[in-house]
Amino acid sequence: MVRPVLLTAWRVVVEGLENIPSEGPAIIAPNHTAAIDSFFIPAVLPRRIIYVGKSEYLDDWKTRRLFPALGMIPIDRSGGDASQRALATAKRVLERGELFGIYPEGTRSRTGRLHKGHTGMARLAIETGAPIVPVGIIGTREIQPPEVSVPLPLKRVQIRFGAAIDPHRYATRADDRLALRQLTDEVMFEIRELSGQEYDPTYATKGATPSAPPPDVIDVTAAADRRSSSEVLRPIASDAPHAEAG
Repeated sequence: MVRPVLLTAWRVVVEGLENIPSEGPAIIAPNHTAAIDSFFIPAVLPRRIIYVGKSEYLDDWKTRRLFPALGMIPIDRSGGDASQRALATAKRVLERGELFGIYPEGTRSRTGRLHKGHTGMARLAIETGAPIVPVGIIGTREIQPPEVSVPLPLKRVQIRFGAAIDPHRYATRADDRLALRQLTDEVMFEIRELSGQEYDPTYATKGATPSAPPPDVIDVTAAADRRSSSEVLRPIASDAPHAEAG
């Protein structure tokens, strides 16, 4: 039901679907700039994807059926550590050989920049052996800018799936914080290459003020010299407030 609506209302261009494993587990890791991101990814994938989401969505009649149909598993955020419960649920999904979707930034970017990734994704990959498929989503922020509830139709969306990243070289280092950070930064480097976003070496927060105007999107379809992740994951010199990596 959702797929035909999305593909009719917006001009969706998809690249790299061959990078999605035809079977077995994989972690799908997109950038996140708009609420509607969670609709486009399931709509274009050839396999069902599972996300975790807050159980409060099931209390609203508007989302009670929609979000489970998109593959959302509700997580009760009251009492105990909700993030640990979410990761435990994700681990079970991957052990069943399914696709699991996670936003490495943890929440939407209110500025349009790509923020520092959290390491839970890397731990999940190392513990399960599931490859991580980086994803760059371009255009959804123009469809649904921050604080706008109704998406704007007829705009272009580009979704680019990168080559899967194999976590097995870190197999014995699931508790090594440096290894978790290295794998996470490797994924964020690839997402940045796919999305063309400017990198912000701070964690995304729900209260961030949107930038005006949003940063330009680089032409990611043009050939470019490959650089190290340390070079790419470095803020531009003019971005003085974020000049030091955290």
